[in-house]
Amino acid sequence: MAIPGKYNTLSIVKIVDFGVYLDGDDLGEILLPMKWVPEGCKPDDEIEVFLYFDSEDRLIATTMKPFAVVGEFAMLTAKAVNEIGAFLDWGLEKDLLVPYREQNAKMVVGRSYLVYIYSDPQGGRIAASARLERFINLEPADYKPLEEVDLLLWRTTDIGYMAIINNKHEGMLYASDVFEDLDRGQRLKGYITKVREDGKIDLTLTKPGYEKIDEMAERILELLRDNKGYMDLNDKSPAEEIYLMCGMSKKNFKKSIGALYKQKLIDIEEGGIRMVK
Repeated sequence: MAIPGKYNTLSIVKIVDFGVYLDGDDLGEILLPMKWVPEGCKPDDEIEVFLYFDSEDRLIATTMKPFAVVGEFAMLTAKAVNEIGAFLDWGLEKDLLVPYREQNAKMVVGRSYLVYIYSDPQGGRIAASARLERFINLEPADYKPLEEVDLLLWRTTDIGYMAIINNKHEGMLYASDVFEDLDRGQRLKGYITKVREDGKIDLTLTKPGYEKIDEMAERILELLRDNKGYMDLNDKSPAEEIYLMCGMSKKNFKKSIGALYKQKLIDIEEGGIRMVK
């Protein structure tokens, strides 16, 4: 069944002067305007399209790619505001409505907002909400430690950053484990460190395990080669200085130089580390 607000692979029913009609099953035939029809299409061909409602509330298909689909969170910019609500640019010809009841504060043209895209259960119309708490999945998560996940940075707290995990759950990136500037709405890869008994999820941006340590150890060797075999850093150096020079946390730096020392590739001296000739 074709689903508005999502990508659908639909077959061509017929071709007309102004486009092609696609088989929308229970939704009937859906127009894909000619400007979006791929060349060489013929009846019974299948096309991947995105379904949404045009300015006259007619269901229509497009091959354009929106910035996000129904069921996803995204940072979008307000293009217009009127008596109905705010209209956000989501990459399509028709902007995305955020009704006033779905705004935390009145939205302003030109500013970007983190929103959730949803489908109205009554009329099926697609809209967005800035009241994100309502759309966070509160059911127990089944993530495994070290699992790679997609993160969307939500908000800051006294101890770090709250991030939305895989468009479903929320988790915590502790400030003590973050050594780069992060912005609200930023997308990045992360890793599960722990799912607590109370359901809260701890995250990290650093790939766990020996594979990452090997990768970071090689980075240290490259820096040593670029600095004539010596760096005035060791396990007692400030974390900020280590990150500035090596781009890694102090914890991972210590693990990496420990691994290099065991392989007899470096010597750890009082004032720094030196590559073994």
